[in-house]
Amino acid sequence: MRLRATVVAMAVLSVSPAVSQDTDDLAKKLANPVANMVSVPIQSNFDFGAGANGHGFAYTANIQPVIPISLNDDWLILSRTVIPIGYRDYSPGGDVFGLGDINASLFLSPKAPNPNGIIWGIGPVFLLPTATDDFLGTGKFGLGPTGVLAKQTGPWTIGVLGNHIWSVAGDHDRADISQTFVQPFVSYGLGHGRTLSLNTEASYDWKSDQWTVPINLGISQVFKLGDQAMSIQVGAKYYAEAPQGAPQWGIRTTLTFLFPEK
Repeated sequence: MRLRATVVAMAVLSVSPAVSQDTDDLAKKLANPVANMVSVPIQSNFDFGAGANGHGFAYTANIQPVIPISLNDDWLILSRTVIPIGYRDYSPGGDVFGLGDINASLFLSPKAPNPNGIIWGIGPVFLLPTATDDFLGTGKFGLGPTGVLAKQTGPWTIGVLGNHIWSVAGDHDRADISQTFVQPFVSYGLGHGRTLSLNTEASYDWKSDQWTVPINLGISQVFKLGDQAMSIQVGAKYYAEAPQGAPQWGIRTTLTFLFPEK
């Protein structure tokens, strides 16, 4: 019985070279913001130190489907949508829970990196005022340009994603929007489907002259549950710059469902 249990444990823990290579390939595609692969990340953000007294808590679940649409053998349009569902315990009216504003981007991009490993994509970004509470959204329709530029070489992926959104319609009682978002990122493949990543999700509000700069450090693992490829990431977040009353630090976990082409 003991010998049988040992054999079963070894079978579970051992990873064949083919499976390891497969998870490494998926991890590299996942590090590419405009990879030709359907994925559905569900990102959970637990943020602390918010509110007037510095004891407030915020939770945001970002559902972020990424869908490539093939145009021909060389080009695709990639749709990236962020659907936030949030909870705040420090709003002026008390606890708030509901849907936030949806952010949707479209990128025209080559299907594969060029021979030098360069990845790029450009297109429009849209802000939809879908928030169910004023504290969770802007009340404004917005649009602007977005783009990504990156390079993959060996286990490294280095790049930057950015956009700028202006409000063009919406509630006249709400403040207009002019906001720049810049996300420099770097990731390193550790092998066996594991990736170490570092990024900032900096935004600058031109109306209030205010930066918000969370720095995120995380580690992820690609794995398969039956035939379903998935990735799990855990990490920490520190706000290097933020408005008065915003969170100061946080924890992030992300579960991503991967649907590579057969």
